[in-house]
Amino acid sequence: MPKNSLRIEVLGASIPISAEEEKDYLDRLLADYKKAIEDTQKATGLEDPLKIAILTGFLLYDEAEKLRAALTERPLTQEPDGNDEAESLTMSLISRLDAVLKEPPAGGHTGTGERTGTGGHTGAGHLTHSLKNPIKHYDWGSPEWIPSLLGETNPTGEPWAEMWMGVHPEGPSLIEDTDGRGGLPLSAFIGRSPLYCLGKETLDTFGGLPFLFKTLAAAKPLSIQAHPNQDQARDGFERENAAGIDIKAANRNYKDPNHKPEIICALTPFTAMCGFRTPDEIRRLLEDFSAYAPSSLKAGLASLSGALFAMDGENPLKSFLEAVFGMNEKTRQDLTEYVHAFQIEKHNPLFQGEYRLVSQFARLYPGDPAIISPLYLNVLRLKPGEAMFLPSGALHAYVYGFGIELMANSDNVLRGGLTRKNVDIKELCRILKFSPFKPLTIKAGEKPLSRYNSPAREFSLSYLEGELLYKEPGPSIVLVGSGELLVSDGDGKDIHYKKGSSLFVPAEAGRNGIWFKGNFSGYAASSGLFRDI
Repeated sequence: MPKNSLRIEVLGASIPISAEEEKDYLDRLLADYKKAIEDTQKATGLEDPLKIAILTGFLLYDEAEKLRAALTERPLTQEPDGNDEAESLTMSLISRLDAVLKEPPAGGHTGTGERTGTGGHTGAGHLTHSLKNPIKHYDWGSPEWIPSLLGETNPTGEPWAEMWMGVHPEGPSLIEDTDGRGGLPLSAFIGRSPLYCLGKETLDTFGGLPFLFKTLAAAKPLSIQAHPNQDQARDGFERENAAGIDIKAANRNYKDPNHKPEIICALTPFTAMCGFRTPDEIRRLLEDFSAYAPSSLKAGLASLSGALFAMDGENPLKSFLEAVFGMNEKTRQDLTEYVHAFQIEKHNPLFQGEYRLVSQFARLYPGDPAIISPLYLNVLRLKPGEAMFLPSGALHAYVYGFGIELMANSDNVLRGGLTRKNVDIKELCRILKFSPFKPLTIKAGEKPLSRYNSPAREFSLSYLEGELLYKEPGPSIVLVGSGELLVSDGDGKDIHYKKGSSLFVPAEAGRNGIWFKGNFSGYAASSGLFRDI
């Protein structure tokens, strides 16, 4: 076949080539290649043609390998072809090209040659990637805390409840463009170079980013809730799928097949309830609470105490909770009226904190039997900087405060009251751990980087302050809580991340180490596989 000539003109370069292929085919090939080049440039923010060519070539090769594997029905892992090593080598090469090519930064310029802006350069050759994150506007949220953190206004006064940082499909982060707009979803960015972004250990163990990072602003109480363990989540997800329950249906309990242990760290004074009190504590509180109740209500509350000591072989806490949610309508109404009329919070100074919450819940959710939850759940108050870990199966509720929340990448919630959303008591009782539990208060250690100890393999939470060499062999998301973070990004210049900015740090960049500088403090979410490093 005679050779056909083709001139490739992309990114200001003009290269003639010849090939023994039909001209129509070559024209289509050129069009596809130009589109791939443009997609790579748009998604990453890279400007240097050599970098774009290297990355585009690797991505096209990777797609071809996956297609070849699919057509031959060969697992990609069956035949070692060096793909992992090729990806790691390619991305490492790209991340070091800046020093050789002296590529001008894609962001704004200052007189000192520093990059400016709220976030960082998003090029695949750079060590950090600025995120644009979704906001959840639940009615219990605060109109002030999250906007203040982000330096934004909220003229409508709507509640800003949570900001999600991660790849969960119900609220994925975007890699921010150089003009500050959201671009490529973080999940797609990771999917293009999973080994570089996640590291071999995290990729092999979890197959994706294993955690979900949030800010949580509770101006009003959240629902009483618990989260399933891994087996329960997988079973429930498959069961509801088989039943044909739409993933967005109001009565859907399981949004994904993952468990959801979590840690909450207070940014302001933070009130929460977590874990069952002992049966003796619950009985004592119920007796004190009902001391001045009318006889009909007192009898109903006494039956709750009786459930704690029934000798029928049932777990006493399980029997008690089922009795609480089994209250008839009249008892529920009498309970609410008693709390309002008697002003129970003024009754006994010893339990004033608990009674004040009961009174608050009765105003917000009249007729809900869970208004007495402070009498059977531990009430905890965290100071700013303090944290607590909540395992799967622990009944809890966040009552008031602004905090950082880090969890396994899941949105599975079983609710048990103080909400107008779906409450499935039967399923909740199936996943709960019915034993007394009071979480320990966890404090940060020595600066500039200190971890909050928790047993979760999916995540680890750290507090950062001041200059440090940030080294983390797995993927990280960093949130700047105050001041301004300067990141040395591999080319001798600094990227400025102001208060409220968040950045994704790929595993390969974290493994090699990145200098964090500036007058800043913040929090880092990372894989729990490396907490002892």
